Amino acid sequence: MSEAFLPFALPDIGEEEIAEVVHALRSGWVTTGPKTRQFESDFVAWLGGDLQAVSVNSATAGLHLALDAVGVGAGDEVITTPYTFTASAEVIRYMGAHPVLVDIDPDTLNINAVLIEAAITPRTKAILPVHFAGLACDMGEILRIARKHSLRVIEDAAHALPTRYQGQWIGQLQSDMTVFRFYATKTITTGEGGMVVCRDPELAKRCRIMRLHGINRDAFDRYTSKTPAWYYEVVAPGFKYNLTDIASAMGIHQLRKAHAFQQRRQLMAERYNDELAGLPLQLPPQAAAGDLHAWHLYVLRLTEQAPLERDAVIQGMSDRGIGCSVHFIPLHLHPYWRDTYRFQPGDFPAAYGVYRRTFSLPLYTKMTDDDQTRVIGALKALLA
Repeated sequence: MSEAFLPFALPDIGEEEIAEVVHALRSGWVTTGPKTRQFESDFVAWLGGDLQAVSVNSATAGLHLALDAVGVGAGDEVITTPYTFTASAEVIRYMGAHPVLVDIDPDTLNINAVLIEAAITPRTKAILPVHFAGLACDMGEILRIARKHSLRVIEDAAHALPTRYQGQWIGQLQSDMTVFRFYATKTITTGEGGMVVCRDPELAKRCRIMRLHGINRDAFDRYTSKTPAWYYEVVAPGFKYNLTDIASAMGIHQLRKAHAFQQRRQLMAERYNDELAGLPLQLPPQAAAGDLHAWHLYVLRLTEQAPLERDAVIQGMSDRGIGCSVHFIPLHLHPYWRDTYRFQPGDFPAAYGVYRRTFSLPLYTKMTDDDQTRVIGALKALLA
């Protein structure tokens, strides 16, 4: 009997999440309400520090709100990386602004901070670094450049919960805003969802208004008032980006497990490192001493000595019942970005070169030791 297919990723949902969702359903609050308030409050307490947290129905929505809150507008430029999912750049286009792509550091796969300053023009308004795979960008240098040129910094922390950089959690740094993602494959999940974190109460207030049609009062406030509170005002043309209590019910318990999840991912990554070391592979970069890698992804690169090309490896793993993926197809290779900005593959040589050799192995907390043994054995069979 053949073994069942091992998918690339699965969420790790326990009975606590299920019970909390059932409680939300029975309470009558299925949209934004008390559980969402609790999730936001818990998130601030979990990160620590004097922070504001605004939940949203996706990190894409959160990035959009963050760009709006810091005043990015038509004709502005925002510096980001080509080595990311399209959401990191498409939100810039939502604002009528333009993404300016800066190549990656070929060692960390994060935006190369050394190249950022040369990309700044009089139209540059912000820098949007992406913490790839759960490893922090060089935020010290990025923040230094931003201060020097009076630029805003919005961190895309879709992969970075929990990630620590120079003694601080991502979300605690001196960036203007940080956006986390809780999609089904992320380190914690609410199915769909995200969280915008910042220190400035005015930025948070703008996000809260814009996430629900530009209304100046939350629906929860209006519907729980003990006195007639039907009146509200629309103060801006907002969006429909609020997170539901059903999703937040999951998030409350997922957040409590975040450190345990990271520890399990760390152990799995270390095992991969140990057992794959002899293969024609470049192993993933590690966090600096004292820092913490979230290990959202385990990304390998084939060396020139590998007997197979990247696509053949992924197909070979699939033939053996194991799902792999690629993170990412660089933005400048996709038709929209390529044609709109007339990019060529070689415009970002580090990103392009890495992409052609890169694939990601399954790494998630529901995997068993036997599952991981199976992945390692299959890859050894293909590459040894």
